Amino acid sequence: MAMQKWWWWASKRVWNRNYCMTSGVARERVECVVIGAGVVGLCVARELALRGRQVLVLDSAPTFGTGTSSRNSEVIHAGIYYPPNSLKAIFCVRGRQLLYQYCSERQVPHKQIGKLIVATGSSEIHKLHYLMDCGIQNGVDGLVMMEGSQAMRIEPELRCSKALLSPVSGIVDTHSFMLSLVGDAENCGTIFSYNTAVIGGHVEQDQLCLHVSQTKHLEMCNGTSPLQPEMVLIPKLVVNSAGLSAPALAKRFDGLHSALIPTPHYARGCYFTLSNTQICPFKHLIYPVPEDGGLGVHVTLDLNGQLKFGPNVEWIDGIDDVSSFLNKFDYSVCISHMKLFYHEIKKYYPNLKDGSLEPGYAGIRPKLSGPRQSPVDFVIQGEDIHGITGLVNLFGIESPGLTSSMAIAEHIAINFFRC
Repeated sequence: MAMQKWWWWASKRVWNRNYCMTSGVARERVECVVIGAGVVGLCVARELALRGRQVLVLDSAPTFGTGTSSRNSEVIHAGIYYPPNSLKAIFCVRGRQLLYQYCSERQVPHKQIGKLIVATGSSEIHKLHYLMDCGIQNGVDGLVMMEGSQAMRIEPELRCSKALLSPVSGIVDTHSFMLSLVGDAENCGTIFSYNTAVIGGHVEQDQLCLHVSQTKHLEMCNGTSPLQPEMVLIPKLVVNSAGLSAPALAKRFDGLHSALIPTPHYARGCYFTLSNTQICPFKHLIYPVPEDGGLGVHVTLDLNGQLKFGPNVEWIDGIDDVSSFLNKFDYSVCISHMKLFYHEIKKYYPNLKDGSLEPGYAGIRPKLSGPRQSPVDFVIQGEDIHGITGLVNLFGIESPGLTSSMAIAEHIAINFFRC
């Protein structure tokens, strides 16, 4: 069955079998619904399907991975930056192991190239020691503290006072990874319905009923009147993996207490690529010490050898629900940021030539903390917190979400499905 035809198939099936109707809207019972076909949603769908569950994946976009999953650094993180015993630390370390294993078995392009986190001044050295302590407590193997001279021997273009080497960090072709996940899920019977938006829901007999509409109708919504669902789905398990729109969607679940839904914050990050060079200046990922809201303007290599710098942090607001559901964020790369990029990059790469940066792409981080606030952990919210049977909300799945994706899926499949 073609994935794009699910909507037609489900509508015909419901009407022909004369399912119970409420206010003229067809209703259909399903086993598992995953909302969002980003990398985490795909991992969850695959994991549930491998365990014999019937899975339906809904996404308002025309295909998978159009949001944060396709607009990131494509880095496999080690697990250094996150407080010990946090979900970010636990899932990053476990997820890294699962991701490397999966990519090796499925021949998904990836490379364990290692990372250097660098201090460019003496005032930053204590931060490196803090990161090393965190990494050791989190179970990250192979961390080495290096003097600047040692780091610069293995990376001659680098300038730093001291560096922390993480040999288990790497890069992955995210699109190939997601494509492989889709194939696995489909082979186990998962149905994907793109151009299909979940616009809300209500609790009925202790179950969450999802309100579903075709994306084209959501796009025509003028915001003056509530959008009526075209179908109501009644799943045993719902995983809200909607990424940037997960909190906005949860607010539309009638029966879910609003106080349990964290306030979303959005941080845009731009990337610039290095042009006019035939030889890549670096072999490792190069990261400065972390900054407010992110990990700093760092050096990332892709599997084709293209060097890119980013992302920066630009806080944005004023995002309404419908725009969030439709991923109508501003992904333009502002040329005015280029001057700041040169300033930040030259702290550790002083030989960067003026005029050698070109605009790349931008992404949005789905954060739960705002400017000058301490970072917040992943939120994986189940019935024990909100009291709704079978609902799992995933909030704030920012970096290291890609690295953690398979571990998050494993956790959900083990802990949240009830037969």
